Amino acid sequence: MKVGFIGLGIMGKPMCKNVLKAGYEVVVFDVNKATVEELVGVGASACASSKEVGANCDVLITMVPNSPHVKAVLFGENGAAEGLVKGATVIDMSSINPVESQNIGKELAKIGVEFLDAPVSGGEPKAIDGTISVMVGGKEEIFTKYYDLIKSMAGSVVRVGDIGAGNTTKLANQIIVALNIAAVSEAFVLCEKANVDPQLVFDAIKGGLAGSTVLNAKAPMMISRNFEPGFRIELHIKDLQNALDTSHAINVSLPLTSQVMEIMQALKVDGRETKDHSAILNYYEKINNITVGNK
Repeated sequence: MKVGFIGLGIMGKPMCKNVLKAGYEVVVFDVNKATVEELVGVGASACASSKEVGANCDVLITMVPNSPHVKAVLFGENGAAEGLVKGATVIDMSSINPVESQNIGKELAKIGVEFLDAPVSGGEPKAIDGTISVMVGGKEEIFTKYYDLIKSMAGSVVRVGDIGAGNTTKLANQIIVALNIAAVSEAFVLCEKANVDPQLVFDAIKGGLAGSTVLNAKAPMMISRNFEPGFRIELHIKDLQNALDTSHAINVSLPLTSQVMEIMQALKVDGRETKDHSAILNYYEKINNITVGNK
């Protein structure tokens, strides 16, 4: 099985490295030439365009920021769809609008190409150690065929339904993560204002009902004031916009999601959109005129 990989950013690069470590033959393309060279250095073969990747793989993995980027990679000038042959499969691991996933699947079906939407959760650390969670939408037989390939990058791989279900699940994930980070931020600002050490609060509550993967990952970043991504605020804004767009399309009200979206937008106005989403704390610090953690 020959694997194509397009999109070698913060997540895509370590994911691609894990596919290589699993022994797959991989061809790659990215606009960042230095990253391509790095992947070539660990065993990948470079292609000059998305079309060339499509023509030289059995299954294509895409990992790019949003719906327009996926469509450009697949259907734009020199896009992968021009090279893909009937019977190939595209696994889009980007986080995009589920309606767009369904549309992309329909377009690929016209040329006899299968499609899975398979967004991921876990951030850069889990992408590096191969323990991301992958939520997959698509035909069960196609999921089964490529399960081992996806599992080479992941700790958990679950099929959640047909095309679009993967990204719907990812939107649910991103809502829960965003609201959780906001809750931790509120709690830490309260504790700091009350002269209770947030580190001791974290130590006290992490084993109880308030404990979570989000708390364990983000509380130490907040306390040490390390807001380097991770997962950038601008990407979480994109995910929440997709969640709100989807909710409006199907007549669902998401009031808390819209509130956290406005918090992230305020951080963007402050020029913090490239910081880790744990920097939601900075919004609460600003409105309360206090600094949490190490001074």
